[in-house]
Amino acid sequence: MTYANELISRLASAHDLEDSELLYLLKTRSDETDAALCSAARAETDKIFGRAVYIRGLIEFTNICKNNCYYCGIRRENGNVGRYRLDKSSILECCRSGYEAGFRTFVLQGGEDPYYTDDVLCGIVSGIKENYPDCAVTLSVGERSYESYKRLFDAGADRYLLRHETADTGHYRRLHPQDMSFENRMDCLQELKRIGYQTGCGFMVGSPYQTDEDIVKDLRFIKSFQPEMVGIGPFIPHSETPFAHMEQGSAEKTVFLLSIIRLLLPMVLLPATTALGTADRDGRINGILHGANVVMPNLSPQNVRALYTLYDNKLYSGAEAAECRAQLDDSLRPYGFYTVAARGDSPMTHPLSSG
Repeated sequence: MTYANELISRLASAHDLEDSELLYLLKTRSDETDAALCSAARAETDKIFGRAVYIRGLIEFTNICKNNCYYCGIRRENGNVGRYRLDKSSILECCRSGYEAGFRTFVLQGGEDPYYTDDVLCGIVSGIKENYPDCAVTLSVGERSYESYKRLFDAGADRYLLRHETADTGHYRRLHPQDMSFENRMDCLQELKRIGYQTGCGFMVGSPYQTDEDIVKDLRFIKSFQPEMVGIGPFIPHSETPFAHMEQGSAEKTVFLLSIIRLLLPMVLLPATTALGTADRDGRINGILHGANVVMPNLSPQNVRALYTLYDNKLYSGAEAAECRAQLDDSLRPYGFYTVAARGDSPMTHPLSSG
């Protein structure tokens, strides 16, 4: 047995490694170690979740953002994007169509748009819960105050996704303008957990200036933070950002890391992200084979999907579209997977519902 295979075997049994050992796996990544990790991660996923893939209906409800992150296509200074925001009735209509298609989790994702005050956003969340009490509401709307997070939780929000982006302070400063703070991002994540949200973090694979040592810090943060969800995907540049000419992140390295995260946190909910499917035609199924167990088809109105461009060439049709659930099912069936019409709560906080 090679040293790498010995590490993978220990990771699969103990669900942890030393930082130096994680770094070794990253530095010596190969087809052989990828195959071993893939097999171990999928076996762990099958043991806990079976072959179920949980679906979330993604509603990208605003592409207006007050921030100016260097990697993001909806950054404040991008004047070449058509801006939009959805009102409560439009969001509820997305939920209605999603509910009829079998979705029992709705993910509201948007830029940090000042229009969506606590009153406005709480009204939207409570409206969804009143109409669809058997559904979970996930928010992904960036950094807010503790009081804001608490009000949204009390209004009925169940989960919150906030990518930490990087666990290294120096790397964070190279990705964000000076008016954004690494410390505030980390404080927000801690506050979300303290309030009681099922909390998700994550990072881009291959983001500009990222090193393997940075990734090990990300993995260590994820292990210590114990999130219920982790979202990672390859960095894909956007033509209207300072990082337009930076190299795209690797889909292969992303699925390698999905397997490592699955073995570090066996019960985590782990999406095969749209970015992964954009970077690699077979990205979604490769992600699932490597331990992912969540997909998030797009429920947004057809006329705005092309405007929510965090990166170039984003997929939003075909099996990425919520109205094409049958197509998604067809793409998974040959591999023995099936989508599940259930809330799909994390077993870290709730027993998994069936059906």
